[in-house]
Amino acid sequence: MAARDLPAPPPPAAPGDVVDPALVRLLPGVREGLGQLQGAGFALVVVSNQGVVARGGASVAQVERVNRRLDELLAGVPGGGVIDAFYYCPFHPRGSVPEYAREHPWRKPAPGMILAAAKDLGLDLSGSWLIGDSDRDIAAGVAAGIAPDRCLMPGSGLDFAGTVARVLGG
Repeated sequence: MAARDLPAPPPPAAPGDVVDPALVRLLPGVREGLGQLQGAGFALVVVSNQGVVARGGASVAQVERVNRRLDELLAGVPGGGVIDAFYYCPFHPRGSVPEYAREHPWRKPAPGMILAAAKDLGLDLSGSWLIGDSDRDIAAGVAAGIAPDRCLMPGSGLDFAGTVARVLGG
């Protein structure tokens, strides 16, 4: 189930904002696919816009609880600790929470979160892949220096297992 398929949270959160850890579910094939990527030596990093914080629909603590829930759901993957790092951007230029109501270089489609992850984890972006669920994810990956053919968006005939197979094949 994708975030866009979840029940809409109460305003000022918007459809697609995941603010309740109890609603976090893994899409089919994600557990297995991430395990395969981890087993192949890939660092796995989550980068997400969380403008819901700037709009007052969730707190930073809620975002971190959602991330912890994802970690819990992946705990059974061989090797454990599947996600190497979570990066999120709580800023939004049309936010109502003053400390977060602005544009920020981490907000996708800007590449800030990806560049920070590369620096922090010693990643070579020229050999990296990005798997995203929106055009802004793909744009952020390309802006960070990941080759466009290595920025993938499952859907349109390519499921997550097929996406992982493409990464592992090449």
